[in-house]
Amino acid sequence: MNILKELKEDLLNVFKSAGYDVDSVELKESDRKDLGDFQINDCMKLASTYHKNPREIAEDIKNELDKDDKFINVNIAGPGFINLTLSNEYLKKSINKIIDDPKKLIEKEEPKKIIIDYGGANVAKALHVGHLRTANIGEALKRLARIIGHDVIGDAHLGDYGRPLGLVEREIKERYPDLPFFDPNYQGDFSEVELPITNKDLEEIYPIASKKGKEDEEYLEDARVMTNAIQHHERGYYDLWKKIVDISKADIKKVYEELNVNFELWNGESDAMEYFDELNELAEKAGVLVESNGAKVIEVAEEGDKIDIPPLLYIKSNNTVSYETTDIATLLQRKREIDPDEVLYVVDFRQALHFTQAFRSAYKIGFIDKSVNLEHIGIGTMNGKDGKPFKTRDGGVLPLKSLIDEAYNETIKRINNDKVTKEEAPEIAKTVAIAAVKFADFLPYRETDYIFDISKFTDIEGKTGPYVLYSTIRMKSLLNNATDMNKDKIYKIDDTTKDMALLVLDLPNVLTRSLKARSLNELADYLYSICSSFNTFYAKNKVLTETDEEQRTSWLAMTKLLYDISTMILDILAIKVPEKM
Repeated sequence: MNILKELKEDLLNVFKSAGYDVDSVELKESDRKDLGDFQINDCMKLASTYHKNPREIAEDIKNELDKDDKFINVNIAGPGFINLTLSNEYLKKSINKIIDDPKKLIEKEEPKKIIIDYGGANVAKALHVGHLRTANIGEALKRLARIIGHDVIGDAHLGDYGRPLGLVEREIKERYPDLPFFDPNYQGDFSEVELPITNKDLEEIYPIASKKGKEDEEYLEDARVMTNAIQHHERGYYDLWKKIVDISKADIKKVYEELNVNFELWNGESDAMEYFDELNELAEKAGVLVESNGAKVIEVAEEGDKIDIPPLLYIKSNNTVSYETTDIATLLQRKREIDPDEVLYVVDFRQALHFTQAFRSAYKIGFIDKSVNLEHIGIGTMNGKDGKPFKTRDGGVLPLKSLIDEAYNETIKRINNDKVTKEEAPEIAKTVAIAAVKFADFLPYRETDYIFDISKFTDIEGKTGPYVLYSTIRMKSLLNNATDMNKDKIYKIDDTTKDMALLVLDLPNVLTRSLKARSLNELADYLYSICSSFNTFYAKNKVLTETDEEQRTSWLAMTKLLYDISTMILDILAIKVPEKM
Protein backbone atom coordinates (compact mmCIF):
# COMPACT_ATOMS: atom_id res chain seq x y z
CA MET A 1 0.00 0.00 0.00
CA ASN A 2 1.72 3.16 -1.24
CA ILE A 3 -0.28 5.90 0.47
CA LEU A 4 1.50 8.75 -1.34
CA LYS A 5 0.82 7.00 -4.67
CA GLU A 6 -2.86 6.77 -3.72
CA LEU A 7 -2.71 10.47 -2.88
CA LYS A 8 -1.37 11.24 -6.37
CA GLU A 9 -4.30 9.32 -7.86
CA ASP A 10 -6.66 11.46 -5.76
CA LEU A 11 -4.93 14.56 -7.14
CA LEU A 12 -5.54 13.30 -10.69
CA ASN A 13 -9.25 13.40 -9.94
CA VAL A 14 -8.88 16.90 -8.47
CA PHE A 15 -7.25 18.10 -11.70
CA LYS A 16 -10.02 16.50 -13.77
CA SER A 17 -12.70 18.05 -11.57
CA ALA A 18 -11.07 21.41 -12.24
CA GLY A 19 -11.29 20.73 -15.98
CA TYR A 20 -7.74 19.62 -16.69
CA ASP A 21 -7.00 16.17 -18.10
CA VAL A 22 -3.54 14.89 -17.09
CA ASP A 23 -1.92 11.46 -17.03
CA SER A 24 0.02 12.02 -13.79
CA VAL A 25 0.65 14.58 -11.09
CA GLU A 26 4.08 15.17 -9.58
CA LEU A 27 3.91 15.60 -5.83
CA LYS A 28 7.26 17.11 -4.93
CA GLU A 29 8.47 17.44 -1.36
CA SER A 30 8.59 21.13 -0.61
CA ASP A 31 11.87 22.92 0.03
CA ARG A 32 9.87 25.58 1.90
CA LYS A 33 8.13 23.90 4.81
CA ASP A 34 6.61 27.26 5.79
CA LEU A 35 4.62 27.14 2.53
CA GLY A 36 3.60 23.48 2.69
CA ASP A 37 4.56 19.82 2.88
CA PHE A 38 4.42 19.37 -0.90
CA GLN A 39 4.52 21.37 -4.09
CA ILE A 40 2.72 20.75 -7.41
CA ASN A 41 4.43 22.19 -10.48
CA ASP A 42 2.20 20.76 -13.23
CA CYS A 43 0.38 24.00 -13.98
CA MET A 44 3.26 25.33 -16.06
CA LYS A 45 3.09 22.25 -18.33
CA LEU A 46 -0.68 22.63 -18.70
CA ALA A 47 -0.44 26.29 -19.71
CA SER A 48 0.64 25.57 -23.30
CA THR A 49 -1.94 22.79 -23.72
CA TYR A 50 -4.89 24.87 -22.50
CA HIS A 51 -3.55 28.28 -23.64
CA LYS A 52 -4.10 29.77 -20.22
CA ASN A 53 -1.97 31.56 -17.67
CA PRO A 54 -0.47 28.91 -15.31
CA ARG A 55 -1.52 30.92 -12.27
CA GLU A 56 -5.12 30.91 -13.50
CA ILE A 57 -4.92 27.11 -13.84
CA ALA A 58 -3.46 26.93 -10.33
CA GLU A 59 -6.40 28.96 -8.98
CA ASP A 60 -8.88 26.51 -10.54
CA ILE A 61 -7.07 23.55 -8.98
CA LYS A 62 -6.72 25.29 -5.62
CA ASN A 63 -10.50 25.80 -5.52
CA GLU A 64 -10.97 22.05 -5.89
CA LEU A 65 -8.25 21.21 -3.33
CA ASP A 66 -9.94 23.49 -0.78
CA LYS A 67 -13.00 21.21 -0.93
CA ASP A 68 -10.98 18.18 0.24
CA ASP A 69 -10.28 17.98 3.99
CA LYS A 70 -7.06 16.01 3.34
CA PHE A 71 -5.43 19.29 2.35
CA ILE A 72 -4.89 22.45 4.38
CA ASN A 73 -2.94 25.65 3.77
CA VAL A 74 -3.32 25.38 0.00
CA ASN A 75 -1.57 28.40 -1.52
CA ILE A 76 -0.12 29.55 -4.82
CA ALA A 77 3.41 30.87 -5.19
CA GLY A 78 5.24 32.44 -8.11
CA PRO A 79 3.88 31.87 -11.61
CA GLY A 80 1.68 28.92 -10.59
CA PHE A 81 3.30 26.63 -8.04
CA ILE A 82 0.69 25.04 -5.75
CA ASN A 83 1.79 24.42 -2.17
CA LEU A 84 -0.26 22.19 0.09
CA THR A 85 -0.09 20.64 3.53
CA LEU A 86 -1.59 17.30 4.56
CA SER A 87 -3.99 17.55 7.47
CA ASN A 88 -3.03 15.90 10.73
CA GLU A 89 -6.29 13.95 10.62
CA TYR A 90 -5.42 12.49 7.21
CA LEU A 91 -1.91 11.62 8.39
CA LYS A 92 -3.32 9.94 11.50
CA LYS A 93 -5.71 7.76 9.47
CA SER A 94 -2.96 6.91 6.98
CA ILE A 95 -0.41 5.91 9.61
CA ASN A 96 -2.95 3.80 11.51
CA LYS A 97 -3.45 1.68 8.37
CA ILE A 98 0.10 0.37 8.70
CA ILE A 99 0.85 0.92 12.39
CA ASP A 100 1.07 -2.81 13.14
CA ASP A 101 3.41 -3.59 10.22
CA PRO A 102 5.31 -1.03 8.12
CA LYS A 103 5.88 -3.70 5.45
CA LYS A 104 2.28 -3.06 4.40
CA LEU A 105 3.63 0.15 2.87
CA ILE A 106 6.01 -1.66 0.54
CA GLU A 107 4.93 -1.57 -3.07
CA LYS A 108 5.65 -5.02 -4.49
CA GLU A 109 6.95 -5.29 -8.04
CA GLU A 110 6.19 -7.97 -10.63
CA PRO A 111 8.51 -10.74 -9.41
CA LYS A 112 11.64 -11.51 -11.41
CA LYS A 113 14.28 -14.18 -10.97
CA ILE A 114 17.51 -12.27 -10.41
CA ILE A 115 21.12 -13.37 -9.93
CA ILE A 116 23.46 -10.86 -8.34
CA ASP A 117 27.17 -11.52 -8.80
CA TYR A 118 28.88 -9.46 -6.11
CA GLY A 119 31.78 -11.43 -4.69
CA GLY A 120 34.73 -11.68 -7.01
CA ALA A 121 37.13 -12.89 -4.33
CA ASN A 122 40.20 -14.61 -5.74
CA VAL A 123 41.26 -17.96 -4.34
CA ALA A 124 44.70 -17.93 -2.64
CA LYS A 125 44.64 -14.14 -2.34
CA ALA A 126 43.69 -12.10 0.70
CA LEU A 127 40.39 -10.22 0.48
CA HIS A 128 41.32 -6.56 0.23
CA VAL A 129 39.49 -3.24 0.64
CA GLY A 130 38.44 -3.36 -3.01
CA HIS A 131 36.15 -6.29 -2.15
CA LEU A 132 34.34 -4.34 0.57
CA ARG A 133 32.00 -2.14 -1.46
CA THR A 134 31.01 -4.84 -3.92
CA ALA A 135 30.14 -7.17 -1.03
CA ASN A 136 28.25 -4.52 0.96
CA ILE A 137 26.31 -3.04 -1.95
CA GLY A 138 25.62 -6.40 -3.58
CA GLU A 139 24.27 -7.94 -0.37
CA ALA A 140 22.07 -4.90 0.32
CA LEU A 141 20.71 -4.80 -3.24
CA LYS A 142 19.88 -8.50 -2.94
CA ARG A 143 17.96 -7.94 0.29
CA LEU A 144 16.27 -4.82 -1.10
CA ALA A 145 15.11 -6.63 -4.26
CA ARG A 146 13.74 -9.46 -2.13
CA ILE A 147 11.69 -7.20 0.12
CA ILE A 148 10.17 -5.59 -2.98
CA GLY A 149 9.11 -9.01 -4.22
CA HIS A 150 11.84 -10.53 -6.37
CA ASP A 151 13.42 -13.98 -6.20
CA VAL A 152 17.12 -13.19 -5.81
CA ILE A 153 20.22 -15.40 -5.64
CA GLY A 154 23.62 -14.07 -4.61
CA ASP A 155 26.69 -15.68 -6.16
CA ALA A 156 30.21 -15.25 -4.76
CA HIS A 157 31.70 -16.14 -8.17
CA LEU A 158 35.18 -16.96 -6.93
CA GLY A 159 38.18 -16.34 -9.13
CA ASP A 160 39.62 -19.85 -9.09
CA TYR A 161 40.65 -20.71 -12.61
CA GLY A 162 43.20 -18.28 -13.98
CA ARG A 163 46.96 -17.82 -13.99
CA PRO A 164 47.18 -16.79 -10.29
CA LEU A 165 46.51 -20.43 -9.34
CA GLY A 166 49.26 -21.58 -11.70
CA LEU A 167 51.63 -19.09 -10.09
CA VAL A 168 50.70 -20.29 -6.61
CA GLU A 169 51.29 -23.92 -7.56
CA ARG A 170 54.62 -22.97 -9.14
CA GLU A 171 55.76 -21.38 -5.89
CA ILE A 172 54.50 -24.32 -3.81
CA LYS A 173 56.55 -26.63 -6.04
CA GLU A 174 59.55 -24.38 -5.40
CA ARG A 175 59.12 -24.73 -1.64
CA TYR A 176 57.84 -28.30 -1.41
CA PRO A 177 59.22 -30.15 -4.48
CA ASP A 178 58.72 -33.55 -2.84
CA LEU A 179 54.94 -33.23 -2.54
CA PRO A 180 53.34 -36.14 -4.44
CA PHE A 181 51.21 -33.71 -6.49
CA PHE A 182 54.31 -33.05 -8.60
CA ASP A 183 55.27 -36.71 -8.99
CA PRO A 184 53.87 -38.12 -12.29
CA ASN A 185 54.42 -41.66 -11.02
CA TYR A 186 52.42 -41.24 -7.80
CA GLN A 187 49.51 -43.70 -7.78
CA GLY A 188 48.06 -42.95 -4.32
CA ASP A 189 44.93 -41.07 -3.28
CA PHE A 190 45.67 -37.34 -3.39
CA SER A 191 42.73 -36.56 -1.09
CA GLU A 192 44.66 -38.21 1.74
CA VAL A 193 47.82 -36.15 1.18
CA GLU A 194 48.40 -33.61 3.95
CA LEU A 195 49.14 -30.17 2.54
CA PRO A 196 51.59 -28.28 4.84
CA ILE A 197 50.05 -24.91 3.93
CA THR A 198 47.56 -22.62 5.67
CA ASN A 199 45.53 -19.79 4.21
CA LYS A 200 47.99 -17.35 5.73
CA ASP A 201 50.75 -19.11 3.76
CA LEU A 202 48.70 -18.80 0.55
CA GLU A 203 48.20 -15.07 1.08
CA GLU A 204 51.97 -14.70 1.45
CA ILE A 205 52.80 -17.02 -1.47
CA TYR A 206 50.81 -15.28 -4.22
CA PRO A 207 52.51 -11.83 -4.08
CA ILE A 208 55.93 -13.52 -4.12
CA ALA A 209 54.95 -15.77 -7.02
CA SER A 210 53.47 -12.84 -8.95
CA LYS A 211 56.66 -10.82 -8.51
CA LYS A 212 58.81 -13.77 -9.64
CA GLY A 213 56.58 -14.24 -12.69
CA LYS A 214 57.23 -10.67 -13.77
CA GLU A 215 60.98 -11.04 -13.36
CA ASP A 216 61.61 -14.61 -14.55
CA GLU A 217 60.17 -15.70 -17.92
CA GLU A 218 60.95 -19.37 -17.28
CA TYR A 219 59.14 -19.25 -13.92
CA LEU A 220 56.16 -17.59 -15.64
CA GLU A 221 56.11 -20.19 -18.41
CA ASP A 222 56.05 -22.97 -15.78
CA ALA A 223 53.05 -21.22 -14.19
CA ARG A 224 51.32 -21.05 -17.58
CA VAL A 225 51.84 -24.78 -18.06
CA MET A 226 50.44 -25.47 -14.59
CA THR A 227 47.43 -23.22 -15.28
CA ASN A 228 46.75 -25.20 -18.43
CA ALA A 229 47.11 -28.46 -16.46
CA ILE A 230 44.58 -27.24 -13.88
CA GLN A 231 42.12 -26.16 -16.55
CA HIS A 232 42.41 -29.55 -18.27
CA HIS A 233 42.02 -31.45 -14.96
CA GLU A 234 45.43 -33.11 -15.11
CA ARG A 235 46.05 -35.46 -12.19
CA GLY A 236 48.21 -33.98 -9.46
CA TYR A 237 48.00 -30.33 -10.45
CA TYR A 238 44.21 -30.42 -10.46
CA ASP A 239 44.13 -32.27 -7.11
CA LEU A 240 46.46 -29.70 -5.55
CA TRP A 241 44.29 -26.93 -6.96
CA LYS A 242 41.20 -28.42 -5.24
CA LYS A 243 42.96 -28.40 -1.88
CA ILE A 244 44.10 -24.79 -2.36
CA VAL A 245 40.52 -23.76 -3.20
CA ASP A 246 39.12 -25.49 -0.10
CA ILE A 247 41.63 -23.83 2.23
CA SER A 248 41.11 -20.39 0.72
CA LYS A 249 37.32 -20.61 0.46
CA ALA A 250 36.98 -21.43 4.18
CA ASP A 251 38.83 -18.24 5.11
CA ILE A 252 36.96 -16.10 2.56
CA LYS A 253 33.66 -17.30 4.03
CA LYS A 254 34.72 -16.25 7.53
CA VAL A 255 35.49 -12.69 6.43
CA TYR A 256 32.22 -12.36 4.51
CA GLU A 257 30.27 -13.78 7.46
CA GLU A 258 31.86 -11.15 9.69
CA LEU A 259 30.48 -8.52 7.31
CA ASN A 260 27.06 -10.23 7.45
CA VAL A 261 27.36 -11.01 3.74
CA ASN A 262 25.80 -14.35 2.81
CA PHE A 263 25.90 -15.94 -0.62
CA GLU A 264 23.42 -18.56 -1.77
CA LEU A 265 25.93 -19.81 -4.35
CA TRP A 266 29.68 -20.28 -3.86
CA ASN A 267 30.43 -21.11 -7.45
CA GLY A 268 33.78 -20.31 -8.99
CA GLU A 269 34.87 -19.77 -12.57
CA SER A 270 35.83 -23.46 -12.63
CA ASP A 271 32.23 -24.59 -12.01
CA ALA A 272 31.21 -23.17 -15.37
CA MET A 273 33.81 -25.17 -17.26
CA GLU A 274 31.54 -28.21 -17.52
CA TYR A 275 29.55 -26.03 -19.92
CA PHE A 276 32.59 -25.04 -21.97
CA ASP A 277 32.12 -27.78 -24.62
CA GLU A 278 28.50 -26.73 -25.12
CA LEU A 279 29.57 -23.10 -25.29
CA ASN A 280 32.14 -23.97 -27.97
CA GLU A 281 29.51 -25.80 -30.02
CA LEU A 282 27.11 -22.86 -29.75
CA ALA A 283 29.82 -20.34 -30.65
CA GLU A 284 30.94 -22.40 -33.64
CA LYS A 285 27.34 -22.87 -34.79
CA ALA A 286 26.70 -19.13 -34.49
CA GLY A 287 29.82 -18.46 -36.55
CA VAL A 288 31.14 -15.81 -34.19
CA LEU A 289 34.67 -17.17 -33.56
CA VAL A 290 37.48 -15.56 -35.53
CA GLU A 291 41.11 -16.75 -35.70
CA SER A 292 43.60 -14.07 -34.64
CA ASN A 293 47.33 -14.77 -34.24
CA GLY A 294 46.71 -18.30 -33.01
CA ALA A 295 43.95 -17.22 -30.65
CA LYS A 296 40.17 -17.15 -31.10
CA VAL A 297 38.26 -13.90 -30.65
CA ILE A 298 34.70 -12.59 -30.99
CA GLU A 299 34.12 -9.26 -32.71
CA VAL A 300 31.79 -7.20 -30.50
CA ALA A 301 32.11 -3.63 -31.82
CA GLU A 302 28.78 -2.13 -32.88
CA GLU A 303 27.82 0.79 -35.05
CA GLY A 304 27.33 3.85 -32.89
CA ASP A 305 29.94 2.93 -30.26
CA LYS A 306 31.45 6.10 -28.84
CA ILE A 307 34.65 4.33 -27.82
CA ASP A 308 36.72 1.59 -29.41
CA ILE A 309 35.42 -1.83 -28.31
CA PRO A 310 38.12 -4.41 -29.10
CA PRO A 311 37.31 -8.08 -29.84
CA LEU A 312 36.78 -10.40 -26.91
CA LEU A 313 39.65 -12.85 -26.41
CA TYR A 314 37.85 -16.20 -26.33
CA ILE A 315 40.74 -18.70 -26.26
CA LYS A 316 44.36 -17.65 -25.89
CA SER A 317 47.05 -18.78 -28.32
CA ASN A 318 48.37 -21.24 -25.70
CA ASN A 319 44.90 -22.88 -25.60
CA THR A 320 44.03 -21.61 -22.11
CA VAL A 321 40.66 -20.04 -21.42
CA SER A 322 40.45 -16.29 -20.91
CA TYR A 323 38.80 -14.53 -17.99
CA GLU A 324 36.22 -13.15 -20.43
CA THR A 325 35.32 -16.63 -21.62
CA THR A 326 34.80 -17.99 -18.10
CA ASP A 327 32.27 -15.18 -17.56
CA ILE A 328 30.41 -16.20 -20.73
CA ALA A 329 30.49 -19.87 -19.68
CA THR A 330 29.16 -18.81 -16.27
CA LEU A 331 26.27 -17.07 -18.02
CA LEU A 332 25.51 -20.27 -19.91
CA GLN A 333 25.62 -22.20 -16.62
CA ARG A 334 23.23 -19.69 -15.04
CA LYS A 335 20.90 -19.92 -18.02
CA ARG A 336 20.81 -23.72 -17.91
CA GLU A 337 20.55 -24.12 -14.12
CA ILE A 338 18.53 -21.08 -13.04
CA ASP A 339 17.15 -19.35 -16.17
CA PRO A 340 17.16 -15.81 -14.67
CA ASP A 341 15.33 -12.72 -15.92
CA GLU A 342 18.24 -10.54 -14.86
CA VAL A 343 21.91 -11.03 -14.04
CA LEU A 344 23.48 -8.09 -12.19
CA TYR A 345 27.23 -7.74 -11.68
CA VAL A 346 28.29 -5.52 -8.77
CA VAL A 347 31.89 -4.87 -9.77
CA ASP A 348 34.37 -1.99 -9.93
CA PHE A 349 33.20 0.46 -12.63
CA ARG A 350 36.65 0.19 -14.24
CA GLN A 351 35.56 -3.25 -15.49
CA ALA A 352 32.91 -1.71 -17.76
CA LEU A 353 34.67 -2.65 -21.02
CA HIS A 354 35.05 -6.28 -19.92
CA PHE A 355 31.32 -6.60 -19.27
CA THR A 356 30.38 -4.86 -22.50
CA GLN A 357 32.47 -7.45 -24.36
CA ALA A 358 31.11 -10.41 -22.38
CA PHE A 359 27.44 -9.38 -22.62
CA ARG A 360 27.61 -8.69 -26.34
CA SER A 361 29.36 -12.00 -26.93
CA ALA A 362 26.70 -13.91 -25.00
CA TYR A 363 23.93 -12.26 -27.01
CA LYS A 364 25.79 -12.94 -30.30
CA ILE A 365 26.33 -16.61 -29.46
CA GLY A 366 22.59 -16.73 -28.91
CA PHE A 367 22.08 -18.85 -25.81
CA ILE A 368 20.65 -15.92 -23.90
CA ASP A 369 17.82 -13.76 -25.18
CA LYS A 370 18.01 -9.98 -25.41
CA SER A 371 14.99 -9.86 -23.09
CA VAL A 372 17.28 -11.06 -20.26
CA ASN A 373 18.81 -8.01 -18.63
CA LEU A 374 22.59 -8.31 -18.22
CA GLU A 375 23.78 -5.32 -16.23
CA HIS A 376 27.07 -4.12 -14.85
CA ILE A 377 26.51 -2.12 -11.65
CA GLY A 378 29.69 -0.08 -11.46
CA ILE A 379 31.22 0.65 -8.06
CA GLY A 380 33.60 3.48 -7.15
CA THR A 381 36.67 3.07 -4.98
CA MET A 382 37.41 3.64 -1.32
CA ASN A 383 40.34 6.05 -1.20
CA GLY A 384 42.87 7.18 1.35
CA LYS A 385 43.25 10.80 2.41
CA ASP A 386 45.51 11.33 -0.61
CA GLY A 387 42.50 10.66 -2.85
CA LYS A 388 44.01 7.47 -4.25
CA PRO A 389 42.79 3.88 -3.71
CA PHE A 390 43.34 2.84 -0.10
CA LYS A 391 46.81 1.34 0.47
CA THR A 392 49.01 0.11 3.28
CA ARG A 393 51.84 2.33 4.49
CA ASP A 394 54.28 0.51 2.24
CA GLY A 395 52.03 1.03 -0.78
CA GLY A 396 50.48 -2.43 -0.92
CA VAL A 397 46.80 -3.28 -1.17
CA LEU A 398 45.24 -3.18 2.31
CA PRO A 399 43.75 -6.54 3.40
CA LEU A 400 40.10 -6.31 4.35
CA LYS A 401 40.84 -7.94 7.71
CA SER A 402 43.25 -5.09 8.49
CA LEU A 403 40.59 -2.49 7.69
CA ILE A 404 38.11 -4.20 10.02
CA ASP A 405 40.77 -4.36 12.75
CA GLU A 406 41.50 -0.65 12.29
CA ALA A 407 37.81 0.18 12.67
CA TYR A 408 37.58 -2.08 15.74
CA ASN A 409 40.57 -0.41 17.42
CA GLU A 410 38.94 2.98 16.92
CA THR A 411 35.51 1.82 18.08
CA ILE A 412 36.65 0.04 21.25
CA LYS A 413 37.98 3.38 22.50
CA ARG A 414 34.52 4.93 22.17
CA ILE A 415 32.50 2.25 23.97
CA ASN A 416 30.56 3.67 26.92
CA ASN A 417 31.96 1.74 29.87
CA ASP A 418 29.08 2.91 32.09
CA LYS A 419 26.64 0.87 29.99
CA VAL A 420 28.84 -1.94 28.70
CA THR A 421 30.86 -4.40 30.79
CA LYS A 422 34.47 -5.24 30.00
CA GLU A 423 33.34 -8.71 28.88
CA GLU A 424 30.68 -7.32 26.52
CA ALA A 425 32.82 -4.55 25.02
CA PRO A 426 34.81 -6.54 22.39
CA GLU A 427 31.79 -8.09 20.70
CA ILE A 428 29.82 -4.83 20.75
CA ALA A 429 32.84 -2.90 19.47
CA LYS A 430 33.21 -5.33 16.55
CA THR A 431 29.51 -5.01 15.64
CA VAL A 432 29.66 -1.22 15.78
CA ALA A 433 32.95 -1.12 13.85
CA ILE A 434 31.51 -3.16 11.00
CA ALA A 435 28.37 -1.00 10.99
CA ALA A 436 30.60 2.07 10.74
CA VAL A 437 32.48 0.69 7.76
CA LYS A 438 29.35 -0.56 6.00
CA PHE A 439 27.27 2.59 6.50
CA ALA A 440 30.13 4.75 5.20
CA ASP A 441 30.12 2.55 2.08
CA PHE A 442 26.43 3.23 1.44
CA LEU A 443 26.37 7.01 1.88
CA PRO A 444 27.91 8.03 -1.47
CA TYR A 445 26.27 7.13 -4.75
CA ARG A 446 27.71 3.74 -5.71
CA GLU A 447 29.91 5.02 -8.56
CA THR A 448 31.35 7.82 -6.43
CA ASP A 449 34.82 7.40 -4.96
CA TYR A 450 35.07 8.44 -1.33
CA ILE A 451 37.73 9.17 1.28
CA PHE A 452 37.93 6.63 4.09
CA ASP A 453 38.19 8.49 7.40
CA ILE A 454 37.99 5.98 10.23
CA SER A 455 37.81 8.62 12.98
CA LYS A 456 34.86 10.34 11.29
CA PHE A 457 33.02 7.13 10.40
CA THR A 458 33.18 5.69 13.93
CA ASP A 459 31.91 8.89 15.60
CA ILE A 460 28.55 8.51 17.32
CA GLU A 461 27.62 12.04 16.22
CA GLY A 462 26.84 12.87 12.61
CA LYS A 463 25.72 10.78 9.66
CA THR A 464 27.45 7.55 10.71
CA GLY A 465 26.78 3.88 11.38
CA PRO A 466 27.27 4.29 15.15
CA TYR A 467 24.74 7.15 15.17
CA VAL A 468 21.96 5.13 13.51
CA LEU A 469 22.72 2.15 15.77
CA TYR A 470 22.65 4.31 18.89
CA SER A 471 19.37 5.93 17.79
CA THR A 472 17.76 2.56 17.08
CA ILE A 473 18.87 1.22 20.46
CA ARG A 474 17.43 4.36 22.09
CA MET A 475 14.04 3.67 20.42
CA LYS A 476 14.11 0.11 21.70
CA SER A 477 15.06 1.24 25.20
CA LEU A 478 12.13 3.65 25.32
CA LEU A 479 9.76 0.90 24.21
CA ASN A 480 11.21 -1.56 26.74
CA ASN A 481 10.64 0.97 29.50
CA ALA A 482 7.00 1.23 28.45
CA THR A 483 6.11 -2.46 28.53
CA ASP A 484 2.93 -1.82 30.54
CA MET A 485 1.75 1.03 28.30
CA ASN A 486 -0.35 0.92 25.13
CA LYS A 487 1.45 1.57 21.86
CA ASP A 488 -0.92 0.20 19.26
CA LYS A 489 -2.66 3.26 17.81
CA ILE A 490 -2.10 6.87 16.80
CA TYR A 491 -4.73 9.11 18.39
CA LYS A 492 -2.99 12.39 17.64
CA ILE A 493 -0.49 13.76 15.15
CA ASP A 494 1.14 16.85 16.60
CA ASP A 495 3.95 19.19 15.59
CA THR A 496 6.58 16.84 17.04
CA THR A 497 5.36 13.74 15.19
CA LYS A 498 4.22 15.17 11.85
CA ASP A 499 7.70 15.09 10.26
CA MET A 500 8.06 11.46 11.34
CA ALA A 501 4.68 10.60 9.81
CA LEU A 502 5.64 12.18 6.48
CA LEU A 503 8.92 10.26 6.48
CA VAL A 504 7.08 7.00 7.10
CA LEU A 505 4.79 7.55 4.11
CA ASP A 506 7.80 8.06 1.83
CA LEU A 507 9.25 4.61 2.64
CA PRO A 508 7.93 2.70 -0.43
CA ASN A 509 9.16 5.41 -2.80
CA VAL A 510 12.64 5.38 -1.25
CA LEU A 511 12.85 1.60 -1.58
CA THR A 512 11.69 1.63 -5.20
CA ARG A 513 14.01 4.47 -6.21
CA SER A 514 16.97 2.82 -4.50
CA LEU A 515 16.48 -0.44 -6.38
CA LYS A 516 15.98 1.39 -9.67
CA ALA A 517 19.21 3.35 -9.14
CA ARG A 518 21.03 0.20 -7.95
CA SER A 519 22.40 2.34 -5.13
CA LEU A 520 21.86 2.52 -1.37
CA ASN A 521 22.75 6.17 -0.78
CA GLU A 522 19.14 7.40 -0.68
CA LEU A 523 18.14 4.56 1.64
CA ALA A 524 21.06 5.35 3.98
CA ASP A 525 20.05 9.03 3.97
CA TYR A 526 16.46 8.04 4.70
CA LEU A 527 17.55 5.91 7.67
CA TYR A 528 19.58 8.82 9.01
CA SER A 529 16.53 11.10 8.63
CA ILE A 530 14.35 8.61 10.54
CA CYS A 531 16.88 8.52 13.38
CA SER A 532 17.39 12.29 13.42
CA SER A 533 13.66 12.91 13.43
CA PHE A 534 13.21 10.55 16.38
CA ASN A 535 16.05 12.12 18.35
CA THR A 536 14.56 15.61 17.83
CA PHE A 537 11.18 14.31 19.01
CA TYR A 538 12.74 12.47 21.97
CA ALA A 539 14.55 15.61 23.16
CA LYS A 540 11.32 17.64 23.15
CA ASN A 541 8.97 15.22 24.89
CA LYS A 542 8.81 13.39 28.21
CA VAL A 543 7.10 10.35 26.75
CA LEU A 544 6.91 8.01 29.72
CA THR A 545 5.67 10.63 32.16
CA GLU A 546 3.07 12.14 29.79
CA THR A 547 -0.28 12.17 31.67
CA ASP A 548 -2.48 12.43 28.56
CA GLU A 549 -2.89 8.72 27.80
CA GLU A 550 -3.92 9.21 24.17
CA GLN A 551 -0.93 11.47 23.58
CA ARG A 552 1.47 9.03 25.25
CA THR A 553 0.03 6.07 23.33
CA SER A 554 0.39 8.03 20.07
CA TRP A 555 4.01 8.87 20.83
CA LEU A 556 4.84 5.28 21.75
CA ALA A 557 3.04 3.91 18.68
CA MET A 558 5.02 6.26 16.46
CA THR A 559 8.25 5.23 18.20
CA LYS A 560 7.40 1.57 17.64
CA LEU A 561 6.73 2.26 13.96
CA LEU A 562 10.03 4.10 13.52
CA TYR A 563 11.88 1.33 15.35
CA ASP A 564 10.35 -1.29 13.05
CA ILE A 565 11.30 0.73 9.97
CA SER A 566 14.81 1.42 11.27
CA THR A 567 15.50 -2.26 12.02
CA MET A 568 14.01 -3.26 8.67
CA ILE A 569 16.34 -0.90 6.78
CA LEU A 570 19.34 -1.95 8.86
CA ASP A 571 18.54 -5.54 7.93
CA ILE A 572 18.34 -4.58 4.23
CA LEU A 573 21.77 -2.97 4.64
CA ALA A 574 22.97 -6.15 6.41
CA ILE A 575 23.94 -4.16 9.50
CA LYS A 576 23.51 -5.93 12.83
CA VAL A 577 22.23 -4.06 15.89
CA PRO A 578 23.85 -4.74 19.28
CA GLU A 579 21.70 -4.91 22.39
CA LYS A 580 23.44 -1.85 23.80
CA MET A 581 26.41 0.42 23.16
